[in-house]
Amino acid sequence: MIRGLGATAFNVQTNTDLSFFVIMNTFKSFKSDELDQRTRHGLLLGGIGPRPIAWVSTVDKDGNVNLAPFSFFNVFSSEPPILIFSPARKGRDNTLKHTLENLKEVPECVVNMVSHSCLNQMVLTSLEYPQGVSEFEKAGLKALPSTDVKAPRVADSPMQFECKVLEIKELGAKGGAGNLVICEVIRIHVAEHILNEKGWVDPHKIDLIARMGGAWYARANGASLFQVSSDVTKLGIGFNSLPKEVLNSKLLSGNDLGLLASVVELPDETQVNDFKLEHLSDVFMDFQDSPAELLEVLHRKAKEHLRLSEIQEAWLCLLSYNG
Repeated sequence: MIRGLGATAFNVQTNTDLSFFVIMNTFKSFKSDELDQRTRHGLLLGGIGPRPIAWVSTVDKDGNVNLAPFSFFNVFSSEPPILIFSPARKGRDNTLKHTLENLKEVPECVVNMVSHSCLNQMVLTSLEYPQGVSEFEKAGLKALPSTDVKAPRVADSPMQFECKVLEIKELGAKGGAGNLVICEVIRIHVAEHILNEKGWVDPHKIDLIARMGGAWYARANGASLFQVSSDVTKLGIGFNSLPKEVLNSKLLSGNDLGLLASVVELPDETQVNDFKLEHLSDVFMDFQDSPAELLEVLHRKAKEHLRLSEIQEAWLCLLSYNG
């Protein structure tokens, strides 16, 4: 919790059988310019994440190498290929990062991606060593020569982007102010072991880490990875086409409704009747005198189908109820 701020209150409804919960948020509201820099910084970084980490290697005009991580970072274009990261002014004393000073002298760099196997070495490079000290040496990292820029690459990084700096946009002069380093990628290096059989980067194999708020990090691997199938060429029916009893369900969450609203069309009457006869006849017999309980049971069954990504079956459950 950020010092001086209370925890956000919420109500939780649980169902142990289906292991789901619905959160009804209440909010605290803050005017940005009325917060001190430390609190504002904590709220921004705590709420906006996970953020990818740019592990940036640079050199100064004398050839001294620097390596530092930045989580104010992302890719912003593929044509041309543009990365942007931001070495912010230090909040404590308003001094500049060595990375930024180097880039003003030699406007090129390498953005190295950080896999979980490099986590602790990356953290070492975030420490404030004096100018001219090589973080490669301090963190026990092997440097590889780049092809088109002077700064070296991190050998253990699974992907490295050699970049030319197009522009440095200063966002302010106070502590915490960012400096947008707009880079054009001129060469990409990819470790072969992270590629799948089709030649694409495998998210499990690259095993990236990301930054959260405070001392927290995230790892993009294992159960934290999931796929979402979406065809942008097909228009879903949308929330406004959901039946009233579905839209106002006390059991179906916004995520559930989003899945239901993603279908292009609803099952027809024949499909519904066949499903009802084959899979739901006992349910309708058991609750024939209790419409409210029947509706709840059908919604529970639909929610379980949605948990298994069985959207068609969920709709067949929901549409079998005719009030």
